Amino acid sequence: MDTISNRQLTLLRKLQKKKYREREQLFLVEGERAVEQVIQNGTVQVTHLFWDENQQLWKRPGWSERAGQLLSAKVDPHSFREITDTDNPQGILALCEMPPEVALDELSDKQGVVVATDRIQDPGNLGTILRSAAWFGVQGLLLGKGTADLFNPKVVRSTAGATGTIPFVNVNLEQTLSFFEEKGWQVLLLDTSEHAESLRTVEAAPQTIVVIGNEANGVDPSLMAGRNRRVVEIPHPQKEKQVESLNASIALSIALYALSDQT
Repeated sequence: MDTISNRQLTLLRKLQKKKYREREQLFLVEGERAVEQVIQNGTVQVTHLFWDENQQLWKRPGWSERAGQLLSAKVDPHSFREITDTDNPQGILALCEMPPEVALDELSDKQGVVVATDRIQDPGNLGTILRSAAWFGVQGLLLGKGTADLFNPKVVRSTAGATGTIPFVNVNLEQTLSFFEEKGWQVLLLDTSEHAESLRTVEAAPQTIVVIGNEANGVDPSLMAGRNRRVVEIPHPQKEKQVESLNASIALSIALYALSDQT
């Protein structure tokens, strides 16, 4: 196994920043289980594996074979901490090719549920949204302006290896929702506004977009007006609420379960 080169080390440091990820069309997956899942899924091209030479994970059963199939390099512990995003790195890092965005025409021809994010800013929330979307078989992700970078290391780590499993596209959400409506899609906006309907009243449609809004402010009011849009909320089981709202990723998971339970 080779030792990491200075050129590779420089690249991995730069990939902590969005502008370099976009320029190189590369991103990083960190952690043993996440890397294992990405390799198993086979939807993202892994180009290199990098190992903390002190932890020597490549010697563990299962990894020795994978290490031989992919280009691998050892990294000294100090440098490894520099190229990872956690306080206690697990000793393995995968360099991956960024999958291309899906065309809107292709996505609008699908049947099922598409998730749209309106200014989801917390990387952990976005990663968990993708993880839940993958679990429930969501057909695609519409990432509205103001949403965190899908390939931010914190987002990737929160997906638990689901990165790359769902088609995605960065969009102007207002224009894109109108485009999908013209194609016959139902749009459900998860929000707790005054006129929101209970999610229990919603019937699953063959083509449905679920919009999840900003953590602090909910769905932008400008998105709520449309000929095939409904503002819906998850009903509270008690008369008096002990908390103001649900976490964005949890609310989406509940909505996806409710919709999947009808099919």
